[in-house]
Amino acid sequence: MTDTPNDPAAQGAAASTPASLDGLGFDAAAAPSPAFVVDRARLRANLEVISGFKARTGARVLLALKGFAMHPVFPMLREVLDGVCASSPHEARLGAEDFGGEVHGFAAAYGEEHVRRMAPRCSHMLFNSLAQWDRFAGQARQLREGIHLGLRVNPEHSEGHTPLYDPCAPRSRLGIRLEELGEALPPGCRGLHFHTLCEHNADALVRTLAAFDEKFGRFVPDMDYVNFGGGHHLTRADYDLDLLERTVASFKERYGVDVYLEPGEAVALNAGFLVTRVLDVVERGGPIAILDTAVPAHMPDVIEMPYRPPVVGAGEPGEKAWTCRLAGLSCLAGDQAGDYSFDAPLKPGDTVVFADQAHYTMVKTNTFNGIDLPALCLADSERGGEVEVVRTFGYGDFRGRLG
Repeated sequence: MTDTPNDPAAQGAAASTPASLDGLGFDAAAAPSPAFVVDRARLRANLEVISGFKARTGARVLLALKGFAMHPVFPMLREVLDGVCASSPHEARLGAEDFGGEVHGFAAAYGEEHVRRMAPRCSHMLFNSLAQWDRFAGQARQLREGIHLGLRVNPEHSEGHTPLYDPCAPRSRLGIRLEELGEALPPGCRGLHFHTLCEHNADALVRTLAAFDEKFGRFVPDMDYVNFGGGHHLTRADYDLDLLERTVASFKERYGVDVYLEPGEAVALNAGFLVTRVLDVVERGGPIAILDTAVPAHMPDVIEMPYRPPVVGAGEPGEKAWTCRLAGLSCLAGDQAGDYSFDAPLKPGDTVVFADQAHYTMVKTNTFNGIDLPALCLADSERGGEVEVVRTFGYGDFRGRLG
């Protein structure tokens, strides 16, 4: 029997698109299910914001591969972005081979094999402890002539609203504290990196920089660059871009160093969708629509963050005529996205589209319960909206990773 992954017809239901999805700019019913669909037009809009920010400040911006690594769109991203930041040998290779530009490597800790595989592909490499610097800085220099080596520091200033994502939480393993550094940085250290933000506005960076300046400012004049890390939501509609630009410009003028940002989420913010179909609707003290997706497998941050993902055309519970719970098909009891309301009851075969699903989704999917990985698709809502299937996944992908 031929394997037909992501085929809605094979699931026994014809796909239909509610009128509320007509404004997407592409035909969601034409996409396989489940599928991630990334809209090039929405990516371009984000890149225009980032390009303007770069032009006005002279800052350099990197793509955080841990958040978004869909390499078919790398050609358009590298027209604006200066390179990537990589947290593993695989990410460093992907950045070097498929993106180009600068590759900034960082990991909480390296082994000898990690350094052997990463350093030749990295233009910059950061260490998370002085012990790691002592072990591997020399090796990295031998493997890559002219590599820029630096340290990640912990300003001990927390802006985290979710402990799981707070790199400055008590006993955090991330970043070197001032008390560990003493009075001088290791010879050859050319840059400092800090990271405190997660989906924050520019005011959080201002507060972080004050803490960074107080603790580490005396080291900065001897550096080539300071990396402000990620979590800058600069493509969000309510983001204070003017404050960010003033803050970056002031820092550069004060210290005379290059400034880097790694806004992985902002690059793909609101640019992607997860298209699913309704498989069944059951009554359990209220209707529950079971979809051909699974939250722990395809949207794990919904559980880890946690958060309630937006659904195109849906409202808050009770806002529209019919309220239901959206849930997945795995055996996890908590496989559910939340309660939503719709103009009309959902039925098997209907299309449901989760919004803002480009970042921290594709990079984190898994095959729990043997559930199909979502297909990867591209569309362009400004140029006809045709859905292009980039890749589908099937049994071989599930079996191959297990032995």
